[in-house]
Amino acid sequence: IYDAQRAWGARAQSLTCVINKQENTTMSYYGGIEAGGTKFVCAVGRSPDDMPEITQFPTTTPDETLGRVVAFFRKHSTRYPLKAIGIGSFGPLDLNALSPTFGYLTTTPKPGWSNTDLAGLVGSSLDIAVTIDTDVNAAALGEYRWGAARECDNFIYLTIGTGMGGGGMMNGRLMHGLVHPEMGHIRLPHDFEKDPFPGICPYHGDCLEGMTCGPAMEKRWGTKAQNLPPDHPAWELEAHYLALGLVNFICTLSPERIVMGGGVMNQPHMFPMIRRKVRELLNDYVQSPHIIEHIDGYIVPPELGGKAGVLGSIALGELGLFENKANISSRAET
Repeated sequence: IYDAQRAWGARAQSLTCVINKQENTTMSYYGGIEAGGTKFVCAVGRSPDDMPEITQFPTTTPDETLGRVVAFFRKHSTRYPLKAIGIGSFGPLDLNALSPTFGYLTTTPKPGWSNTDLAGLVGSSLDIAVTIDTDVNAAALGEYRWGAARECDNFIYLTIGTGMGGGGMMNGRLMHGLVHPEMGHIRLPHDFEKDPFPGICPYHGDCLEGMTCGPAMEKRWGTKAQNLPPDHPAWELEAHYLALGLVNFICTLSPERIVMGGGVMNQPHMFPMIRRKVRELLNDYVQSPHIIEHIDGYIVPPELGGKAGVLGSIALGELGLFENKANISSRAET
């Protein structure tokens, strides 16, 4: 089953819209795995209102962690037979369906996880179809299916937490290309006289992630972001760098909405600051009422909260199954 799954290749084609609109008329359940560098979240479900089993555990070694993943789904598969599993994972990932290492974690800095066949190990152990994508693309799919991007075929989803990543959809398709998007590593204007902080990214120093992720804030201010009061100057500076990033994405990708999640964004006062700075930086150059008149509905928090990743992984499993069936049907017709 997993070998057949490799062949379907491109994800989130027009069928994304199909599963977004279809009604769940049968008791089909899907597995979702939110594979994070700190913790894994596993769930069985069909929607935010129908997720009967969920668990989480720390990310340790691949053998131990994936053993717990397999045990979880084996335990619940009798009561809730699964049709497929979706994985939204930390990376980098090999998502080239023609590659011999498709579904692998590649050069991840997570000790012991480089070159781990994440999708293959889960699929072969459970004898089930597995679809894998980045954690941010999975969360984006969840928000598209059930959350803050329900009516948007063109949007981006950003998460600012331990790291900073981005994904989303263009024309109803999850973003893929040469590799998966690396939105956290775009370069920003940086005035070192006003702000001498060098950033913490081991590859680029002061890229967007290196300046805005949670560890960067802790390194700069000497305490975790959640310990900083709303009137601390850290937030004004954080909003400045995030707004610079958003303006780049607006001018290059032209998203219809920007969804921003992650631990750093669990600060209600951040959204008004970021929106104001985006307006200032764009200076009304992008003539869209979404930005000029309705920016409060343009740059928004996720509606699924902390469950966006695992719900998106469930949707990813369903999407992959429908893609695979469509490709098999198409090959049969030809």
